[in-house]
Amino acid sequence: MNRIEVMIAELCPEGVEFKEIGELLERASNIRWQDVAGQEFQYIDLTSVDRNTSAIANTETIDSETAPSRAQQIVRVGDVIFGTTRPMLKRYCLVPAEYDGQICSTGYCVLRPKADLLLPSFLFHLLGTESFYSYVDVNQRGASYPAITDGAVKAFRIPVPPFEVQSEIVKVLDTFMGLEAELGAELEAELEARRRQYRYYRDALLAFSDQDIRWVAMAELGKFIRGRRFTKADYVEDGVPCIHYGEIYTRYGTAAESAISHVRSDMAASLRYAKPGDVVVTDVGETVEDVGKAVAWVGTEDVAIHDHCYAFRHSMNPKFVSYCMQTSSFIAGKAKYVARTKVNTLLIGGFSTIRIPVPTLEEQERIVAILDKFYALVNDISVGLPAEIAARRQQYTYYRDRLLTFKEAA
Repeated sequence: MNRIEVMIAELCPEGVEFKEIGELLERASNIRWQDVAGQEFQYIDLTSVDRNTSAIANTETIDSETAPSRAQQIVRVGDVIFGTTRPMLKRYCLVPAEYDGQICSTGYCVLRPKADLLLPSFLFHLLGTESFYSYVDVNQRGASYPAITDGAVKAFRIPVPPFEVQSEIVKVLDTFMGLEAELGAELEAELEARRRQYRYYRDALLAFSDQDIRWVAMAELGKFIRGRRFTKADYVEDGVPCIHYGEIYTRYGTAAESAISHVRSDMAASLRYAKPGDVVVTDVGETVEDVGKAVAWVGTEDVAIHDHCYAFRHSMNPKFVSYCMQTSSFIAGKAKYVARTKVNTLLIGGFSTIRIPVPTLEEQERIVAILDKFYALVNDISVGLPAEIAARRQQYTYYRDRLLTFKEAA
């Protein structure tokens, strides 16, 4: 038996008590902007937390005059914040000392553990477990912009072993996470260098700066067909293959030949479909880059698309079009056609006027073959650096979930 197993056998031989998270928390508070006029704060918004490192990466300096409406919650060192908007993106972190007293978005649930009941780091690690995200997946609501309430997060039941056990588990997981992060940072740096190289080569290849190539507005090359609504409640294991807009920027790459999800077969007649060769484009997202992100549908059958998606139907090589939509120049062009409201939304009329190059089909195929090889080297999870990074994270995930699984006391 290892040290943790020995401690559990001695301190809680009959099992561990489980409690709702909410029972273990202090009350958090909101800022009164009228009382802090002239003071500056760091603002932690929904994109500030890095999904890979679970750390605060980028913040914005705000004051009472510039604070967005969602900048309301005061965070303290040791708080655990969890992103409740599109929660399956797994934006959560432990607030470090340098952000004590700063402000976070109301899109986070602020969890402040009671010092005599729960170690903040223990709660932090628990929020990464498969059991927690299975619960979140079931309890999130909304198809277009899924979210989970603070109340639902706080209702999740967690094991509360004695402090000595919590501390020992945290020590092991923090060490493991630190080693994984150190190696991961080295691998990520190498991978990012290769991705920059790929992006530069892709952009240069698709600029056709040394060739006399026609550039044509997408509206002249084809048409955009909007999808029809379906919800998470419509999902089934085996049914009509479908693409949900959220999957385009979380689970699909440049192209796809099979669908990740399916909806009920009795909905077939009410849905709209992308045909093989169409390019599926999402019309909402957290960032301008997410909005208008595309995946070429190269499957052999029609695929249903969500109503926050458009199928671009055309006669070009679909992967060539998808690669064109990834270029820096295209992203800069589409920024003019994104309505920046609560949810960034694509203005399809303007978007369809963006011009893309139209070389011969033979040239399109040649360029796609080149970019496919380069893309695989930096993005394929089964080869190279991405595979090594994924293996390290999977190892940490395995041990974390194993260490945080307890028998519940009767």
